[in-house]
Amino acid sequence: MKKIYFFLILSFFCFVSFAQNADSTWFVTNYTKMEQYITMRDGVRLFTSIYIPKDKNEKHPILMTRTPYSCAPYGENKFKDYWNSYKIEYCKEGYIMVTQDVRGRWMSEGEFKDVRPFNPNKKNKEIDEASDTYDAIDWLVKNIPDNNGKVGVFGISYPGFYSTMAAASNHAALKAVSPQAPVTNWFIGDDFHHKGVFFQMDAFDFYSALGFCFGVPHPKPISVAPPSIGYNIHDNYKFFLEAGTLKNLSKYMGDSIAFWKEVMSHPNYDAWWKARDARNATKNLKPAMLWVGGLFDAEDCWGAWNSYKAAEKNNPGKSFNKIIEGPWYHEQWANNDGTHHGNIQFGSNTSEYYHQHFEIPFFNYFLKGKGDISQIAEANVFITGANKWKTFSQWPPENKEDKAIYLQPGGKLNWSKPAAANSFSEYTSDPAKPVPYEEFVHFNRTRTYMSDDQRFAARRPDVLVFQTDTLTDDVTITGNVIADLQTSISTSDADFVVKVIDVFPDYLSYNNVDIYAEEDPVNPYPMGGYQMLVRAEIMRGKFRNSFEKPESFVPGKITDVKWELPDVAHTFLKGHRIMIQIQSSWFPLADRNPQKFMNIYNANDNDFQKATIRIFHDAINQSKIILPILKN
Repeated sequence: MKKIYFFLILSFFCFVSFAQNADSTWFVTNYTKMEQYITMRDGVRLFTSIYIPKDKNEKHPILMTRTPYSCAPYGENKFKDYWNSYKIEYCKEGYIMVTQDVRGRWMSEGEFKDVRPFNPNKKNKEIDEASDTYDAIDWLVKNIPDNNGKVGVFGISYPGFYSTMAAASNHAALKAVSPQAPVTNWFIGDDFHHKGVFFQMDAFDFYSALGFCFGVPHPKPISVAPPSIGYNIHDNYKFFLEAGTLKNLSKYMGDSIAFWKEVMSHPNYDAWWKARDARNATKNLKPAMLWVGGLFDAEDCWGAWNSYKAAEKNNPGKSFNKIIEGPWYHEQWANNDGTHHGNIQFGSNTSEYYHQHFEIPFFNYFLKGKGDISQIAEANVFITGANKWKTFSQWPPENKEDKAIYLQPGGKLNWSKPAAANSFSEYTSDPAKPVPYEEFVHFNRTRTYMSDDQRFAARRPDVLVFQTDTLTDDVTITGNVIADLQTSISTSDADFVVKVIDVFPDYLSYNNVDIYAEEDPVNPYPMGGYQMLVRAEIMRGKFRNSFEKPESFVPGKITDVKWELPDVAHTFLKGHRIMIQIQSSWFPLADRNPQKFMNIYNANDNDFQKATIRIFHDAINQSKIILPILKN
């Protein structure tokens, strides 16, 4: 039996390898690569890789990505490996495939600016990312032979930001745009801040010379990435705890990383941050828009939901402004395997479904006039737990009802208002021993923490746990969760993390290990009692009333702290439980709050102090979580 199994596995990989080799041979045989500097209106030239079908029997649409991450490989005899992804389907459809290094990155000229603000009132030779896209499209449709005059733009993450900006260019040839997990607002919800809390681990690794080196400046076009210096400690909890303050991290960063210094000089949501909100570019959008995001995207979960909502608000009556949300980590929808996220299985390949039912039909319809898009609803959302795609005529769904579930004494959680008098749960938040975001020792931020087991946190004394009785019916939530806590703290500031968790039944899989076996067993993860993180978000307490004007807490005074968690789409199945966890650190994902009202970017080591946190759940002071319940 083992031999047959091995033969089947070997045959499968041989088949995949053969198919990829056949596709690579076909692509190189049927496409020509062209490298071109395209001149912008201010004279700056942007490096562009263009793959053109040799077929002359029809006119071809153009599909473009603008990126700060390089359009490598460089050299007209070196081909991008489209054959290793679903994008080979576009090539087989005869698309002209274009990738451009954005201004100031890699082989392009000019000055790079992170999340360059959109300027709706450009004059003369003033530029932004929208104008650069306009100029690039204009050159392409006028100079690439055998194009059909129709252009689409798509991109994930930072290229998703450039896709949003492309849509705002409103070039007449631009017919369809798909911003995917688009960087949208780096203070409120994407990548480097959540609700004003600095996500130090991602930001530091992304920009510093110790990590990804994105912020390392280069004075002229380059085709080779600057080398990473590397870290001397490969336990992220240890590294960031020993580094201590953000001032100390800035010393590691050095003086040459411009954007890091700018971030450190803008601790509140001021005009500088507001100008860098990509939603500013979502007005008067002419192309068809398909926003795409992942429910478990650890980087840009917020962007797709909220850019879509802004585009809906800013373009009333627009015929095609739609959203796809699947059960994915960052860019998983563009990969070949969408069957699971960490330990959570989906029962089907959701990425393949996305390619075949959403993205490829979208571009084929608007750029080739081919096929049907009637299956693409206003909102197309995968409901985890139930493991089903559902379509909605609006998002949030019309038939969802916001319903409060209340924290109760004794760690209970139910739909009734608490009746106790002067009741609270209490913990001590110690910045010297912050709550880890993951259980195990590792260095790179994981992509699975968004659905990982939370039992490790539930066992800590500085994490409060509230859970329902076993559910007698399915409960589906679709939309924003609202955390509304009545709290008092012993200091002048604190952070609050609320986690919404699906507790699996205890009778599911477990490991029964023979401790005397000669060979170590391969153990599946024990899913009995699994505490699946469905959604979590952190809130910096001083921003509870305004991100622009932070406010101190009055020690000991009961205060309302209310904030919105990113959209969710999940079914808590009958037999499961709903759990809420509350804590005041999420380390080293988020920077530590010294628990003193101050500019945290300037905090010293001796500013950090313990805080006693009380969460009230009595008849007068009712802490609750407002869930967006989908009605039948």
